[in-house]
Amino acid sequence: MLIDTFGRRAVDLRVSLTDRCNLRCTYCMPEQGLQWLPKPELLTDAEIVRLVRLAVTGLGVTEVRFTGGEPLLRPGLVGIVAACAALDPRPELSLTTNGIGLARTAAALREAGLDRVNVSLDTLDRETFRTLTRRDRLDDVVAGLAAAEAAGLSPVKINTVLMRGVNDHEAADLLDWCLDHGYELRFIEQMPLDAQHGWDRADMVTAEEILARLGERFALSPEPDERRGAAPAERWLVDGRTGADGRPARVGVIASVTRPFCRACDRTRLTADGQIRNCLFATEETDLRSALRDGAGDEAVAELWRKAMWGKKAGAGIDEPSFHQPDRPMSAIGG
Repeated sequence: MLIDTFGRRAVDLRVSLTDRCNLRCTYCMPEQGLQWLPKPELLTDAEIVRLVRLAVTGLGVTEVRFTGGEPLLRPGLVGIVAACAALDPRPELSLTTNGIGLARTAAALREAGLDRVNVSLDTLDRETFRTLTRRDRLDDVVAGLAAAEAAGLSPVKINTVLMRGVNDHEAADLLDWCLDHGYELRFIEQMPLDAQHGWDRADMVTAEEILARLGERFALSPEPDERRGAAPAERWLVDGRTGADGRPARVGVIASVTRPFCRACDRTRLTADGQIRNCLFATEETDLRSALRDGAGDEAVAELWRKAMWGKKAGAGIDEPSFHQPDRPMSAIGG
């Protein structure tokens, strides 16, 4: 098992498949992009599957989420998903994506064994989308969402970051749209993960502000805490409504900065170049890629992983004056 000194057990593995992305979101990377990792430094498909197998069959991981960069840019994605779905015990498999390319891959991913997707979408306004992402691809994202729903990758979840003076006025409209389409919306406080290190707490739209804006149009009631578990999102039932699947309509708010959920954290992270991070904001990494390529056996690699998690800190420290933003951008770490 992957346990730390505070008794937390990591059962949720986030796997970054690539540092590359086909958008240039202003809160993630500069317009010209970043210096991408050389291909030889990336884990191969076989190395990724081996590490996922080790995590699932030997270290107690039960959930695996593929991230990026943009994971749909990974040529071997469908094969990786299929190999991980064939593991015994079988983990829950999900994918976080910007949705571009999902329209043509959703059915194949579902057939390979993917269970569901999280799609990042910050606005329904074409011009705002173009400004935020520096690309005119809103229609592709909307088509990808529809394809994911049709393929059975449900519940389809949408992740939204509100930015002051940019899209914060769209909160209620986004929720209305998601409810109409049967998607589950989750608002995420903007975190200091931009490559430019331009994040400013004063510009962040807080969870309290988000809920206040939603409350102007919707009646929200909190879900019981015991249903949250280790999930980062605080979920709220909306107007007593039900979705197309008959489940209660809900919206989530992830207050990563103002209400950190570190005490219940159950995640371990594998970067695209084979480093273990025990926290998204960790300043140290453990190199599993070198161990694999030097011929280490499964138990030796597992022991490196256990030691990496054992040293996990009590919290990310975002709310502390001494907080230091990670040097590596989010595209290289995996969200």
